[in-house]
Amino acid sequence: MDSFAFNSIVMKNIKYLIFGSLFGIILYKAEVINWFRIQEMFRFQSFHMYGVIGSAVLTGMISILIIKKRGIKTINGKEIEIYPKKFTKGTFIGGVLFGIGWAFTGACPGPLYALIGAQYFTIGIALLSAVIGVYIYGILKSKLPS
Repeated sequence: MDSFAFNSIVMKNIKYLIFGSLFGIILYKAEVINWFRIQEMFRFQSFHMYGVIGSAVLTGMISILIIKKRGIKTINGKEIEIYPKKFTKGTFIGGVLFGIGWAFTGACPGPLYALIGAQYFTIGIALLSAVIGVYIYGILKSKLPS
């Protein structure tokens, strides 16, 4: 790959690096990636995380309502399609496993990179475990109940 193509790719994607970095800083400053805050939530000792998660859910609900009502399109002009989700036994089992992993590690998969960026390098074990888990799921997906 020549340097022009590489520079073009970097410049095209730099906005994602900047946005992701700012989002990581916000997560860190809001203490939503803080292990103690997450443990407080699972022990029902603090409202902090429930308030953050609740506001995110409310924001998502309002955003989807606005997208549907106004027919908002993507930045490329494509129609945004929101498909109904079917609740299954696998969804329940996956949610329980997700919650158990979240409680044990003190980290949901979303902010793993922010935690590494905040120099919590032991979280690399959780990141590696998540990658291995996704890989194993990919192998076993056709054999699992839907």
